[in-house]
Amino acid sequence: MRNLLTKAGLIGSVSVAFGSMWWSQQKTESGPVTSNATPNSVHASSASLYELKLVQVLFRHGARTPLRSIPEVMEAQWVPTLLEAPPHTHINYVVTDLEGGPQPPAPLEDNYRRNILSGGTFPGQLTKVGMQQLYELGERLRKTYIEETPFLSPTFIPTEVYVRSTNIVRTIESARCLIAGLFQQKQKDIVSILTTEAESEILYPNYQGCKLLKVLLSPRWAEVSTLPGIAADLQSILSALGIEAHQHVDFILIRDDMVARETHGLPSPPVLSSWRNTVEERAVDMICHLYEPSRREKLQLSVGALLHVLLDNIEKKLEGSSAETNRKLFLYSAHDTTLIPCLMALEIFDMKWPPYAADVTLELHQNRKTGDTFVKVSYMGQDQLIPGCSGVYCPLQEFKQVVSTYTLTSELYHSRCTSTGEQAEP
Repeated sequence: MRNLLTKAGLIGSVSVAFGSMWWSQQKTESGPVTSNATPNSVHASSASLYELKLVQVLFRHGARTPLRSIPEVMEAQWVPTLLEAPPHTHINYVVTDLEGGPQPPAPLEDNYRRNILSGGTFPGQLTKVGMQQLYELGERLRKTYIEETPFLSPTFIPTEVYVRSTNIVRTIESARCLIAGLFQQKQKDIVSILTTEAESEILYPNYQGCKLLKVLLSPRWAEVSTLPGIAADLQSILSALGIEAHQHVDFILIRDDMVARETHGLPSPPVLSSWRNTVEERAVDMICHLYEPSRREKLQLSVGALLHVLLDNIEKKLEGSSAETNRKLFLYSAHDTTLIPCLMALEIFDMKWPPYAADVTLELHQNRKTGDTFVKVSYMGQDQLIPGCSGVYCPLQEFKQVVSTYTLTSELYHSRCTSTGEQAEP
């Protein structure tokens, strides 16, 4: 597995194939309030002017076991009891491919299960703490879209809710727990959680499935730990931890293990306490370095196809021509390395690593008087003023203009990905 992680440069919190990817990924950190963030309550009076038409939620999985143990450092005991599912998170569900057929093979999950952490569990597995985090996110959505605003039915109805996940156990189980919290385990039919093959996944930057993305990011990944500031800090912390340089440990791996321990109340090397803020900052610095230069092209190849799907869902809802006109909610269970480039594309990334169960929510609204349509974006429950939008309720055309910088149709995405030659940004 070490070779796979090294090649992907990230599969963990840089969480699955780059993507759930990259160090696949914390303690329930407090939600960031960026300069663009606006408390929801500010818009309570404005909400009555708008009719809610559609909700799309892109969220990170819950707390999990680390993706890899840090060599030569005191190991935490990741015992099986940490993974026991609380009864209130159970629902009747099935995992399928995008067409409703059998669940595709899951090579990334298979790779996790080739190793066992100290204590007896596999790396990258959703824990009881993580399950509760997603259940509580579901409860928050229930309060917003069922109790405060009677938008969704109080019982799960398949025609209303679309559930999509990467084909990794922790994201599938996170989707299950969110649904349990959202509908309080009430369902009129079995819940289908849709997945796809790793090669064609667009719910994370697909380092393995998109050749051009690999060409663009591999050199940046190879050099990032050698950058002057990062390299000096890394050498200092490795020395303090007693880790040899040849072990290929970086700030993303250290952060992944550190946050997993904190979240579950497991002991960490005492020396880490004085380095915590540096670890957080340098892990983010590493990710940001990957996307520069050629930021637009890299973001397009990382999340452009996903952003196109989100816009397409909006267009189909407004057209009313889709066979799924009753659809009200799209849920996408993904990774930190999905949220980071999405936040970058929306220009609301606050330079803080998205915590477990973080969510980006897009609401489609229609003005009750004029019929004009608007998109409202929130991050972890905080409304966001998107740069390029004239208000928190962003006119749809303005929102499309902002996002169109990075969106790629499926055809264009695959065409770009199969090219490995020099390409100028469009």
